[in-house]
Amino acid sequence: MNILITGADGQLGKELVRIFHENGDSVQPYNKQQLDITDFNRIKVLLSKEKPDLIINAAAYTKVDLCEERLGEAYLINAIGPYYLAREAKEKDIKLFHISTDYVFSGNRLIPYKEEDITEPQTIYGKSKRLGEELVLNICKDATIVRTSWLYGYGGENFVNTIIKMSDNLEQIRVVDDQHGCPTYTKDLGIAIKHLIEKPPGIYHVTNSGNCSWYEFAIEIIKILKKPTKIIPISTKEYGMKTPRPFYSVLSNKKLSDNQIALRNWKEGLFEYLKRECAFKDGN
Repeated sequence: MNILITGADGQLGKELVRIFHENGDSVQPYNKQQLDITDFNRIKVLLSKEKPDLIINAAAYTKVDLCEERLGEAYLINAIGPYYLAREAKEKDIKLFHISTDYVFSGNRLIPYKEEDITEPQTIYGKSKRLGEELVLNICKDATIVRTSWLYGYGGENFVNTIIKMSDNLEQIRVVDDQHGCPTYTKDLGIAIKHLIEKPPGIYHVTNSGNCSWYEFAIEIIKILKKPTKIIPISTKEYGMKTPRPFYSVLSNKKLSDNQIALRNWKEGLFEYLKRECAFKDGN
């Protein structure tokens, strides 16, 4: 299969490139400099040249606070860009996968969100991603939307790497304990996406199994690394975030499991990630 991946230099994009290369597919990776998905003419020319069987759109503007300040840029990248890709995918009969987020939900409930639940984003990031989903599905009825959450992977700016760096220099770290979600390892997400290619199109929630608070996530990181750093639980209000975050954005994986795809527990994925990222040995 000939696969074109946008956002290929991001933490998920890099993992997708590796997974599909190892699968024997022909992979065409494009980063933002090589393919700005908000440039419709560039998309038309590139897709005519590459002739992919599948596009995986992993390009996104994910800086939640900056989205509030750069509203136009957020909507361009998270909504208009996916719309352009969908138009050309439909025109050229190319299968399209689009990566989305738990931020399309309000986070104001205490049971996992299913794919069919009403979306109520509370931020520009969430609203722009929801619009991207709607535009893609309005154009490509057979597109696949993959919603995920709390993503971390190699070479990326993510919570895990932030805690690692902070623990090297601080005796204690303050972490919010009243936001709950599903930590997701890019390797596990990428493998699930590979399996979803053979499944019916539609919206899928794809995260590692289990859930935790950011505080519990940080505790597990420090525990695996066996560092003396103390993690201090605080409230979101105490932390003083500029932009609201979902208090509960746990995604249900039932539809995924109904399609015979299962992701391991988030603690197992984290252990493997840290083993590779920090090059530590079992028992040390």
